[in-house]
Amino acid sequence: MVFEGSSVAISHTGKVRSNNQDSGYAGSNLFVVADGMGGHAGGDVASSIAVHRLKDLDHPFATPTEAEVALQQAISVTATVLIDTVSERPELAGMGTTVSALVMVDDYAVIAHIGDSRIYLYRDDALTQITTDHTFVQRLVDSGRITPEEARYHPRRSVLMRVLGDMDPDPQIDTFIMPTQPGDRWLLCSDGLCGVVDDAHISKTLGQGLPPGRTADLLLKQALDAGAPDNVTVVIVDVGGSHPMFSGAGTIVGSASNPRGVEVPAARPGRTSWLHPGRQAANEPTHFEPAAEFLEELIEEDRRRARRRRVWWIVGLAVILAVLAAATLGAYSWTQSRYFVGADDDTVVIFRGIQQDLGPISLSSPYEDTGIELVDLPFYQRLAVQQTISARSLANAEAIVETMRRTLEDAP
Repeated sequence: MVFEGSSVAISHTGKVRSNNQDSGYAGSNLFVVADGMGGHAGGDVASSIAVHRLKDLDHPFATPTEAEVALQQAISVTATVLIDTVSERPELAGMGTTVSALVMVDDYAVIAHIGDSRIYLYRDDALTQITTDHTFVQRLVDSGRITPEEARYHPRRSVLMRVLGDMDPDPQIDTFIMPTQPGDRWLLCSDGLCGVVDDAHISKTLGQGLPPGRTADLLLKQALDAGAPDNVTVVIVDVGGSHPMFSGAGTIVGSASNPRGVEVPAARPGRTSWLHPGRQAANEPTHFEPAAEFLEELIEEDRRRARRRRVWWIVGLAVILAVLAAATLGAYSWTQSRYFVGADDDTVVIFRGIQQDLGPISLSSPYEDTGIELVDLPFYQRLAVQQTISARSLANAEAIVETMRRTLEDAP
């Protein structure tokens, strides 16, 4: 079949960043999200170059394989363009961008991906992440060292291990072909969305059946309500839906939509390299660390962090147990300073402790058997002893017993 459906692309600077380094594209057959990085202007330029290079692929392809090859080649050429751009404009050194692209060919979706932007498929009320993040924390998840939930809050979650940049003329790009069907809803987004809005809320929004434009607006609102610490770009594609078929020129959003091109300011003195940034907050820009030795350094750092966490957990548990033990010992010591008069078998006994028990643990013990027989006591005293008589102190308990002795002596 010929691809029919509707699509939308939106992009927002967010609530923290001063400029939008994302770019996005939604056309008739091609859909792209690119999340730039590398300083105030470098990311703008990188994502803009990527989108403008790839938008030429927005035309029908004879086969999905032909589209896959074209995507692979176009992204590789874009890497060369980025390298050439930096050689002409050294102030852009270190710039890079993620690329997540989707081409519809007949009944197939052709996907190309590098970085940590994402492509999701919503089908039959279920959301599936189609692409794999090329990040340090994803490697930790894949190796079973941390859980996906821990990855969302890991201090190194912004470190990319693969990216389209000015340092690698032959980037490693994931490409594959998937069958698609009427009713499918595809979502392409930068981590400004998926980094702050979890999959459950994304799935719920996509499942409301609203047109792509309204759905994208709701997703953007959720990101903004969550603080939007990064740029947010959303592209939604409906396959064979009830909404009008896309027609006309493609929609370009983000930095690539600037009709004057991206304005690059002069490099600022003392600017920190994005290879080794001084990270001040969790919402600082994503950065790229491709070296294998750096990956080993990060893994070792994560091991040290895990060991420190275990040590602190052990220390914290030991402190809690010590406090509980001290409190228990103190409470028990207090009980042993109390006395009461009660019955043990057939005699009156002074007990040390309190009348209550703590489960199977008795909080009292016989202190002195007075030798007074219960049967010799008047009825009211015998009943009082059997129900126990509290004493303020040992002397008070002895005084109570002495009163009983006098009562027996005075009896006729």
